[in-house]
Amino acid sequence: MRNFRWLLAVVVLLSTSLPLAAQWLHYRTAGIPRTPDGKPNLSAPAPKTPYGKPDLSGIWMNREDKWFRDLTSGGPEAPMLPWAAALYKQRLENLEKGHPSERCLGHGVTDYDTSATLRRIIQTPAMIAFLFEGYNHYRQIFLDGRPLPAPTQPSYLGYSVGRWEGDTLVVETNGLNTEGWLDMHGHPQTEATHITERFRRRDFGHIDLQLLIDDPKAYSKPWGAGLRLDYVPDEELIESICENEKDFPHLVGK
Repeated sequence: MRNFRWLLAVVVLLSTSLPLAAQWLHYRTAGIPRTPDGKPNLSAPAPKTPYGKPDLSGIWMNREDKWFRDLTSGGPEAPMLPWAAALYKQRLENLEKGHPSERCLGHGVTDYDTSATLRRIIQTPAMIAFLFEGYNHYRQIFLDGRPLPAPTQPSYLGYSVGRWEGDTLVVETNGLNTEGWLDMHGHPQTEATHITERFRRRDFGHIDLQLLIDDPKAYSKPWGAGLRLDYVPDEELIESICENEKDFPHLVGK
């Protein structure tokens, strides 16, 4: 049931997209290592940038449908404070009704991380950009040494800065609002939320992603999840417009 609403959203969004023939789908991606029969070799070594860092560039997707778990105890649920647990239970009982995507507001940082949606990573020495197929959203991660700012304008994707620890990209995010959900199930977030992501491209076709959420206003201790992003070869992003909240009646009924 947890994927049902997402599938409905995809159907509605794709119905408003441009013709598929105009989107260069299934166009052979240059630079991908391939087996003798021409198939992408996703177990080949991870590529490096000219400046020596792992190259995370490409189109990626979370295919595992793996959601949050308490990293400390290995338990199936987050260590929520009573008010957060009550809100989470209410959202589950309402079949996740009220998610911001119903009103074309899209997803937040970990909501995108745990969703089965395509995202393109564009990497430069000073910045990494995520282009999300869903809602045509983008995200910026600054690598120029700037600190996280004091949040003045909370938003769904917040502010993100990154640094390299060996071959792992460590990203810290703050400045999130209270309207966003941490995932489609409805784990709440507050303006005190601090997210740490650790991206490690272990081979050409896979990125291991560790998430850690620290929000003392909603959770009794830090918690998170381990995910895997898979490289999506020979595909391109398709324009995906949520049109003036017209999706909302289709998702939740009139």
